[in-house]
Amino acid sequence: MAATAVSGLQMATARSNISSSHRIFKAGAAILGTNSKGRSWAKLASVCHISSLQHFQRSFSSSPIRFDKVVTKAMSEASEKKPVSGLSIDLKGKRAFIAGVADDNGYGWAIAKSLAAAGAEILVGTWVPALNIFETSLRRGKFDESRVLPDGSLMEITKVYPLDAVYDTLDDVPEEVKANKRYAGSSNWTVQEVAETVKQDFGSIDILVHSLANGPEVTKPLLETSRQGYLAAVSASTYSYVSLLKYFIPIMNPGGSSISLTYIASERIIPGYGGGMSSAKAALESDTRVLAFEAGRKSKIRVNTISAGYRILRLVWRKLPSRLECPLRSRAAKAIGFIDTMIEYSLANAPLQKELSADEVGNTAAFLVSPLASAITGAVIYVDNGLNAMGVGVDSPLFADLNHPKEGRVLDA
Repeated sequence: MAATAVSGLQMATARSNISSSHRIFKAGAAILGTNSKGRSWAKLASVCHISSLQHFQRSFSSSPIRFDKVVTKAMSEASEKKPVSGLSIDLKGKRAFIAGVADDNGYGWAIAKSLAAAGAEILVGTWVPALNIFETSLRRGKFDESRVLPDGSLMEITKVYPLDAVYDTLDDVPEEVKANKRYAGSSNWTVQEVAETVKQDFGSIDILVHSLANGPEVTKPLLETSRQGYLAAVSASTYSYVSLLKYFIPIMNPGGSSISLTYIASERIIPGYGGGMSSAKAALESDTRVLAFEAGRKSKIRVNTISAGYRILRLVWRKLPSRLECPLRSRAAKAIGFIDTMIEYSLANAPLQKELSADEVGNTAAFLVSPLASAITGAVIYVDNGLNAMGVGVDSPLFADLNHPKEGRVLDA
């Protein structure tokens, strides 16, 4: 394997003999053109933050071309000397702050890897009580296997910041939290303080990722949820994003991008996902649209959210409380208790009958924060194998005799 640095994630065409171990996803094509006033390509490149125009050049052949798959792969510096097809996701020179990474299992970690593979510098914010364990595991190499990027190198995290996004400023922190031994030895961990510290350390960022949530009563039906539990879920899972943008936008470069993570329970009934969490996700999606308007007009910052599916689901409560995302079948997932059923439901009913990986969410995030998505803001992007499009569960016995598409089956004429 060539020991070269990754220059970006390359969306390239490949024949069917490409290994099935590659992560596959679709990408749209971007077409740039000049207007009647004759804007130059150079000006368009500057406005859109496009590092190179060569990826937008097209050649045509009279012979038919077959495109079997679209494969995400990292392109090395050496490969830049060779002709490549497709569009490059190039985040070199960009700096990302990802709030809500405390292990190597969840979506925050997967997003960090995809951004790093595209060339971005990675900063993370970790919930204060989990900080010591995370930094120790990182230092001792326990995450090294998970840090491997497409070119074989290891993802580098430039700095880990303590963060509790429930508190905007130090004045908001109750005395009992300040005195809690789990916070001992850490300082500058409120949202305002973290933003100020990042500014002192690096000056600015380009990408902000919100990958955290908490619902202390998530296992309770809504009618049994207390006011305190409901408001806690909205505070940790929704307002925390408003707060992050409020304090980080002043240090974000114009043309930057921010993303959060949501869940289909925001708009569909998911029994078992309670404690006000469905309300919190609905609020998060509504706020995404408003924040896109305000941040776009004020600072030219794009704001989007990704609604991820059932393979690795953002769940938010552990018996050892944490404000971070957790993979399926973790202690957090078991606390809710219906996860295995939902995985089976998704596999049986989604248009794409396959498991969903965290990498697919990470790659979608890399696209959304890249110049290729420069006109996308205020959007909810579904990464769930299409399950959000379904109106009924086709695995129901009521549909046993229905003539509908099934894996390996051709519809009757």
